[in-house]
Amino acid sequence: MDKNFIWGAGTSAYQIEGAFNEDGRSPSIWDTFSHTPGKIERKHTGDVACDHYHRYKEDVKLLAELGVKAYRFSISWSRILPNGIGEINEKGLAFYDHLLDELSQYHIEPFVTLYHWDLPQILFEKGGWLNPQIPSWFEYYVDVVTKHFGKRVRNYITINEPQIVVQVGMHSLEHAPGIIYSTRECLQASHHILLAHGLAVRKIRKNVPDALIGFAPCSDSVVPLHNDPASVEEARKLFFQLRKDNFHVVTLFSDPVFLGDYPKEYYEMYKDVLPKMGKDDLKIISTPIDYCYQNVYTGAYCDVDASGKGYIKDFPVGSPQSNIVWEDVVPETNYWTPKFLYERYHKPIFIGENGMCCHDAVSKDGKVHDPNRVDFMDRYLTELKKVQKDGIPVVGYFAWSLLDNFEWAWGYTKRFGIVYVDFTTQKRIQKDSYYFYRETIKNQGENLR
Repeated sequence: MDKNFIWGAGTSAYQIEGAFNEDGRSPSIWDTFSHTPGKIERKHTGDVACDHYHRYKEDVKLLAELGVKAYRFSISWSRILPNGIGEINEKGLAFYDHLLDELSQYHIEPFVTLYHWDLPQILFEKGGWLNPQIPSWFEYYVDVVTKHFGKRVRNYITINEPQIVVQVGMHSLEHAPGIIYSTRECLQASHHILLAHGLAVRKIRKNVPDALIGFAPCSDSVVPLHNDPASVEEARKLFFQLRKDNFHVVTLFSDPVFLGDYPKEYYEMYKDVLPKMGKDDLKIISTPIDYCYQNVYTGAYCDVDASGKGYIKDFPVGSPQSNIVWEDVVPETNYWTPKFLYERYHKPIFIGENGMCCHDAVSKDGKVHDPNRVDFMDRYLTELKKVQKDGIPVVGYFAWSLLDNFEWAWGYTKRFGIVYVDFTTQKRIQKDSYYFYRETIKNQGENLR
């Protein structure tokens, strides 16, 4: 990797902070959802999580020993504004001030995500992402945060994975709020999320003129099975293709942000259920940003049939998988996803999240050996190194996650961390993958095969 490459690790507020009812924080939709019987594996909640709220100094020290240049974390909206808007909770801001102080001590750059799924419950009860006022509510929250932090934070990510907010939170019952929305409602919520993003960008620019801003979508990545021009073109088409009632596609959110409009087929595909839009909405949504953050985990292989048409090829029996149902191991996604995104949107790329869920346990020697994750990181980072050498401006990478944490509907049964957390004692143990990543950072990727 080039000498300016930004090595980082990431977390999110609800997954690690705990302290769910301390110092004035009000419930988010995830507090309500996790306390609803039958929603979370083994009745787990984020009430304590990794207790990061009280152990942040220990966790920042782990980051420092890892050698990262950057730490991506999210702000709990309901910790800052218990009523969603209005009165500011100074104790909530103080927690993040203390965290920033600690990061500064070790010269670690904060990358702040403003929304990582934990909508204040009080705003959900007012309609949540369906309420036409929510873009303004989000703008107010962003105004409070960015004015308070001022020059202490330069890097902002507005929304994390809007695809999951809609696809898994509103189009299925897996994530909060756990209510099935109609197609019309999902499209309207998507539009409000995008408008909230655009208003947030403008507010950040006003309050922090030299800020560097992005947003962090995800998608079902598609990679060509063969590296010939026809296969590559078919994979590109499938990657960006809009699919009816599938809100997980990249173009639904990234085209309005980077290209200033929804894909042209959007208007025909959804002509009977189009969301309400203001005349300046798309202009606001496409307010220029600096980076494309893309969260990358897995993908699908595209083959080409006899007629030259691309199709998604089934994985062979026994193909490598992680310990979570949605994740196959497809290292080439870290090559083709940045390549396709840059060719379409012409923005420098951050890998906003990348990691593997494994069966992790403390061995008899007191250590946590995770060879599958080490191999995963080696393969995925090698592909990232390759695409950077091929001229695509990939400027940074955030390993997901620093800590084992509350893995949403899976509770604490799934582990993504490079640091093991004993959720009974809160003891942290660096895994083998932590040391592999530390060595990779130290050698600027020269150890990658």
